[in-house]
Amino acid sequence: MTKIVALIKNQYLILLIIVLLAFAARLYKIDNPIADWHSWRQADTASVTRIYLDQGIDLLYPRYYDISFLQTGKPNPNGWRFVEFPVYNALHTLLVSTVGIFSIEKWGRLLSVIFSLVSTVLVFSLSKRFLGVKGGILSAMIFAFMPFNIYFSRVILPEPAAVMFGLAALYFFVRWFDNSKPKALLLSGVFFALALLVKPYVAFYGIPMLWLAADKHKWDFAKLVKDKNLWLFVSVALLPLFAWRVWISQYPEGVPFYKWVFNSDGIRFKPSYWHWIFGQRLGILMLGRWGIVAFAAGILSKSKENEHRFPLMFILGALSYVSIIATANVRHDYYQTLVIPAVAIVVARGILYLWETKDFIQPFTKIFVIVTIIAGLYFSWLPVKEFYKINHPEIIRAGEALDKIAPKNAFVLASYNGDTAFLYQTKRSGWPYQTNSIEELIAKGADYYVSVNLGDPQVQDAMRKFEIPVQTDEYVIVDLNRKRMPKN
Repeated sequence: MTKIVALIKNQYLILLIIVLLAFAARLYKIDNPIADWHSWRQADTASVTRIYLDQGIDLLYPRYYDISFLQTGKPNPNGWRFVEFPVYNALHTLLVSTVGIFSIEKWGRLLSVIFSLVSTVLVFSLSKRFLGVKGGILSAMIFAFMPFNIYFSRVILPEPAAVMFGLAALYFFVRWFDNSKPKALLLSGVFFALALLVKPYVAFYGIPMLWLAADKHKWDFAKLVKDKNLWLFVSVALLPLFAWRVWISQYPEGVPFYKWVFNSDGIRFKPSYWHWIFGQRLGILMLGRWGIVAFAAGILSKSKENEHRFPLMFILGALSYVSIIATANVRHDYYQTLVIPAVAIVVARGILYLWETKDFIQPFTKIFVIVTIIAGLYFSWLPVKEFYKINHPEIIRAGEALDKIAPKNAFVLASYNGDTAFLYQTKRSGWPYQTNSIEELIAKGADYYVSVNLGDPQVQDAMRKFEIPVQTDEYVIVDLNRKRMPKN
């Protein structure tokens, strides 16, 4: 009996159960086509993989289906996609081509799930170091079962990979902090380089690193600056990103607009900024309102000596990120994927404080903590469950219909207000929005016009001028190579 109790209390067994349950949770609608929440961004990512499958992996020349100027301001006839360094896409391609079994979409989601499960283990390891075993288990549970994170860790986006690489960099940096072994710092630099190549915004994970480095040198900045191992870490971490940015600068037509992400609409620190970032995203989507109690306790409670203020520095990095990258964080909720590990650790810290404190009446405080956790999960799930819905299945059916009749090298105008999710369904390169006249697009190589908005004047114009091989109540496909014969 004693052995059974010990086994049940084993931290690694508990972690294994968390990981297995987290995997099961992420299988919810894993077969979804790319037509759910943020499908346009997922489609852009998945199209790079699909082109890799057709033409081979080329890390220096990633391409996607959109050849318009909408995302870069310049004509992009080659479809260059110079955003994140395509680590995710290379791994995605290898899984589809070597393992097979599943579709490209399912493998893309499963790859993100794998990254997320590894991140769960890393969150546990980091929290265990600074908050103890209970803190590690709690942090892993929060990270694993936060509905917002469950959704965004089974999408076809580079964010789950960036989070995993960033957490691995933090983990090995902490190892160096504890044992001073240069190998650990070198590994941290390698993982940080990968994180920055995938998402440069992971640079904000550097704030807790800087704090730990200063703490290790007893806040003697002369020693900090002279530490050759730290300079090696910085070089390994930053030089690949610098080289990548220099490389892609040669192809401005493939580099999407990026200056807007900071504060292009002047929203930073305005009432609407606080509403969206802290009210809607943190307060409702992540913490389901009730979790705010533990989050606040995690920030305000006193630090223990062995914490080295790591949780607070981690959340400071997260707050700095959403403040500096203000416009993008307000417009797109997937940008907050990077802050989830810090939020999970701080919430776990708050739960520990409320559970163990003698400042409040016990056991009522413990009961209250349990209620807030359950309520927080429930009330965050209510809005997040809408993310899984396929609101416009007609774009999938239209894409499948076009794929049956169009040559593989055909260029398609899949007008969908600039949303590339429709273009992705056609499996063809082309334009997600009609920015020119039909005649001008034909001159640029357009072969087919597919639309799910039959009442659109531009669609009606194309239908009058060209043959219609397929038309239903939901969509129409116009063959731009075959003009209609005038009626006598």
